[in-house]
Amino acid sequence: MAKRHHRILAGDVGGTKTSLALVEVDGLRLEVLAQEQYPSTAYGSLDEVVRQFLAERDMSCDYAGFGVAGPVRDGKCDTTNLPWRLDANELAGGLGLRRAWLLNDLEANAWGIRVLRDDDFHTLSAGAPDARGNASIIAAGTGLGQAGLFWDGSRHHPFPSEGGHTDFAPGSELEISLLHYLEQRYDHVSWERVVSGMGLLDLHAFLTRHRQVPVPEWLDEEMRSGDSAAAITRAAQADRCPVCRETLALFVRLYGVEAGNQALKVMATGGVYIGGGIAPRILDSLKEGTFLSGFWSKGRMEPLLRSMPVRVILSPDTALYGAAVYADHQAGQVQGTAA
Repeated sequence: MAKRHHRILAGDVGGTKTSLALVEVDGLRLEVLAQEQYPSTAYGSLDEVVRQFLAERDMSCDYAGFGVAGPVRDGKCDTTNLPWRLDANELAGGLGLRRAWLLNDLEANAWGIRVLRDDDFHTLSAGAPDARGNASIIAAGTGLGQAGLFWDGSRHHPFPSEGGHTDFAPGSELEISLLHYLEQRYDHVSWERVVSGMGLLDLHAFLTRHRQVPVPEWLDEEMRSGDSAAAITRAAQADRCPVCRETLALFVRLYGVEAGNQALKVMATGGVYIGGGIAPRILDSLKEGTFLSGFWSKGRMEPLLRSMPVRVILSPDTALYGAAVYADHQAGQVQGTAA
């Protein structure tokens, strides 16, 4: 029997923004019919955002898939960096859909990788020419997401992880001081506390105090009037502030270190993908070598890490596409069972 085409309501739900799209899915071919982005904190629920999106468009669909920033269990999720409680069945019922599915946003990214083009990636390290096997994806944004892709010998199967919330492990005297600083602010110091947008702010605050230098007035003003993490990054990239430059360098190194930690745990010989909103904006810094130095610095395991291809995902819609592909896959399973 020929595979049916599905029109999918897809969502990428993050702590900062929520992206929604209506997508026509035919296997791995996607046609985006409508797409919009909303500030997550301006809404009280995902249902509220979706209703606004659909009310502005005269389009219908039967199925929906939402990649969400948080652990998903039994179709439910309390988002990690957003005060929303999500329930797939309640969403489907409230929106008049046949079915809706929730999946972790990094799992959604992993599903989305397969529909990207070659120019949607930048290769940091080519790895071994015959690289194959499991793969991993790590993404710093509002928080730090991680997921894996199990290789069955012919294709990858994405699976979620909450590895970003494992314990931060310092690797130098400076990082030990950083840990002590963060322990005074948080009950638990995870990797998300240092490798994320909010982590970048804490790194800057720590280094400002550690180096005993004041924040320049112009930078303080930029941080107060807009995106603080972006202001620090711009100052570092423009070489306007030594502490900002050190902050970004430390952030990039720690990003590489944790990407390597995850790659070892997943045995990601098939490749490591760097996703999220931050990586494309600091691509020049990722290219400089500090990231790969941190990634490879695993003692006797360094040759194994060097054999793993490392690619930065440049497309900002990977999770959105992945949520659509996942929902299409699940819809096909449902229809197959019904048949």
